Amino acid sequence: MKQPTMIEKMQYAFDNFMAKGTIALIGGLGILSLLVISIVALVVSIFQIAPNEGEPVSFMEAAWLGLMRTLDAGTMGGDTGWAFRIAMFVVTLGGVFIISTLIGILTSAVEGKMEEMRKGRSKVLESGHTVILGWSPQVFSIISELVIANSNQNHSCIVIMGDKDKVEMEEEIRDYVGDTGKTRIVCRTGNPIDVSDLKIVSLQTSKSIIVLSQEKDNPDAEVIKTILAITNNPDRRPEAYHIVAEIRDSKNYDVTKMVGQDEIEIVMVGYLISRIIAQTCRQSGLSIVYNELLDYGGDEIYFKEEPALIGKTFKDSLLAYEDSTVMGIWRPGSAPQLNPPMDFEITSGDQIIAISEDDDTIKLSGKNDYLINEKVILETARISHAREKTLVLGWNWRGETIVTELDQYVPEGSEVLVVSKYAEVEEKITSISGQMKNAKVSFYAGDTDERQVLNALNIEQYDHIILLCYSDDLEAQEADAQTLITLLHLRDIARIANKDFSIVSEMMDIRNRTLAEITEADDFIVSNRIVSLMLAQVSENKRLNAVFEDIFDPEGSEIYLKPAENYVKCAEQLNFYTVVEAARRRGEVAIGYRKKSESKQADKAYGVVVNPDKSDLISFEPGDKIILVAED
Repeated sequence: MKQPTMIEKMQYAFDNFMAKGTIALIGGLGILSLLVISIVALVVSIFQIAPNEGEPVSFMEAAWLGLMRTLDAGTMGGDTGWAFRIAMFVVTLGGVFIISTLIGILTSAVEGKMEEMRKGRSKVLESGHTVILGWSPQVFSIISELVIANSNQNHSCIVIMGDKDKVEMEEEIRDYVGDTGKTRIVCRTGNPIDVSDLKIVSLQTSKSIIVLSQEKDNPDAEVIKTILAITNNPDRRPEAYHIVAEIRDSKNYDVTKMVGQDEIEIVMVGYLISRIIAQTCRQSGLSIVYNELLDYGGDEIYFKEEPALIGKTFKDSLLAYEDSTVMGIWRPGSAPQLNPPMDFEITSGDQIIAISEDDDTIKLSGKNDYLINEKVILETARISHAREKTLVLGWNWRGETIVTELDQYVPEGSEVLVVSKYAEVEEKITSISGQMKNAKVSFYAGDTDERQVLNALNIEQYDHIILLCYSDDLEAQEADAQTLITLLHLRDIARIANKDFSIVSEMMDIRNRTLAEITEADDFIVSNRIVSLMLAQVSENKRLNAVFEDIFDPEGSEIYLKPAENYVKCAEQLNFYTVVEAARRRGEVAIGYRKKSESKQADKAYGVVVNPDKSDLISFEPGDKIILVAED
């Protein structure tokens, strides 16, 4: 075999040196500069070369003069004596090449560092921060809610890592979220399923981790892999993580729980939205109640241990607070209980589950006389179980669950008609019809935003209308646009028929809600926003997930809006203590009310008041509702 030549060896060594990076190159150029200066200085000192035939200069003086000419070529303009000029010219010539090369390397290094910073690949040095893994439209709502939740903290931080350019993420957050107050937002670019990328966001020192579902063919698989990367990281911390993840398909729940074990709280997106829509379509205003409880803008749900209530019953706790509303009890080692039996005894370690403005506003009133007006309390209620007819316009991946969930709420003998432009939906309707116990489901093929199709449906006969967006195949804005068109047609049909329909509409973008308000639909379900609100709430307190699951589960107690005239006499002045007493006599918890006269006024929360001050005087009119936590 032919041996490499000396030139080839030198070239190979040079290539290896160049591959060592910027620092090595700068060091090499520095050494080369010193070598050139030293050689010329040595020549000048040995051969006694002096400027203008004057006194010879020493080695150190010659080296200094050479260094000055290396840094500034113009310095040699005043040199005299041809021997000295030639020596300094050699130094200057070497300096020109070396310094220009050095400047080029430094420029490239700075540009490279700026590009690296733009890519967002530097490690985050934070502690007690919230980490959001993944990027989706839900990010903006989550950030907004966490900013409000952290408003009383001086040094809060949210770290976001997504497969997106860092600068683009920052610009979108500024556009959609705006001022984040005391909360710093840090963006990094990376892949959440890559263990090495996870090191960038400092999971070891984080307070909580939110894993978002991505807009991909199999989003749950990406979520599960991300959780695996977090929990099975060889460098993970010994303490348990607080992970909150969203899963779309219920069949992936068990494997996700197996991977995350006790470290994870799972938000079932499909069931969550489906149950909310199924409940809301039968109770106008319920979506407003859910938004009031889920966002941080008003009153939220908190846990608090109250030693003064030990030995007392749940019934006693309902009147114990002036500006907080008790709705349940949590006993360590068991699931939270909403609206437990009224004689449930509170023991040491139990915590009340209460709605309040903040966790530090849950304070006992100390009152003994609640000024309850016994004369206005009604002991019996009128209960109606008439068959219901529900119309579902549109379809998406949540439609099947919505129909099956609706079956658990409607009386036996009810009917559900699904109208969609997708012919394949008929097969799904046929497959689930055998599972329905209370309602008969059927299918009608048609484009739901066409007036001719809507007129043929004889809409006036339906008690409830559910309008689903075509989010499976359309972008959010286009899907919402079709929803708006259908809403406008429905309102015009209602005007002509002189009938007020109960409509619940699903939308994708919260910004389109303002446009939709002109249609005067009863309820808007903004899917992404509701999921975002839940993720933000559970990231702050993991026990809330069990509370929300209980609220949205048809088994046990849920939130209902029931006629006020079934509980108290109308047109009578009374305080909310009286309403609470009227409800608790029936084993229910009153948490607020809705005024029909304000149901179309957005600036008054569409008439919904959650957690009112119990001493304030109010009066109800026919059509007003009491908001309750009850079993049915």
